[in-house]
Amino acid sequence: MRQLEDRSRAAVISVPDAGDRRANGELSRFRQQVYECLNRRADALFELAEAVLCADGPVRSVAELSLAGEHRRGHGSGYAALARGRVDVDRLRTALSGVSLPRAADGRLVLAVDVTCWLRPEAHTSRQRILCHTYGRGKDQHMMVPGWPYSVVVALESGRSSWTAPLDAVRLTPGDNAANVTARQIRDVVGRLVAAGHWRLGDPDMLLVADAGYDGPRLAHVLADLPVTGAGTVIMVSLGAAAERL
Repeated sequence: MRQLEDRSRAAVISVPDAGDRRANGELSRFRQQVYECLNRRADALFELAEAVLCADGPVRSVAELSLAGEHRRGHGSGYAALARGRVDVDRLRTALSGVSLPRAADGRLVLAVDVTCWLRPEAHTSRQRILCHTYGRGKDQHMMVPGWPYSVVVALESGRSSWTAPLDAVRLTPGDNAANVTARQIRDVVGRLVAAGHWRLGDPDMLLVADAGYDGPRLAHVLADLPVTGAGTVIMVSLGAAAERL
């Protein structure tokens, strides 16, 4: 019991549960849930995450993170945590779905899906790299660069804010059909949001926003049984302008 109390205290030490202060209390609970998703090397992984969030600028090395005040261990623990640590990804996804989410002006949930690439051109030994289409790396040039593409789902809010609430990320592997991966991903995300109580019968259907690179009719067909827009359609717009149109 003493060990469990110590682990709980370590997860919330810098953001105490403020009780009636709802925002701080929710953040404290979320931090505890994130900590509980770390199955191995939990303390070291958690402090690495805090150091990344609190760093003054871009993070260029693991050793550099050990200089952050939030990281109270030697730099060797960071490398060991990344090499041997374990994260319960499904539990983390559930935790993300349980927090308060931004909504459109009419109160409905708006989900945006897009693919973003983590370019790994020099990582010749990294597995399952895919040629990623990139823009603007040279004058009027579009290049294919090896990397890892991720399908990301976030919740949007109204207005011109660029803030989003990340809900899920799935890495596309060689041979994956992007439409099939996206459909499964959206189905899983919507299921978790319903289970968390973010949508109930009688609520406005969620709105799914994607760009023109997606097969809208196909997504609308395979997701027709979900509470995603009343007509079973997918809104295809430029994600850059999506927040302004909501």
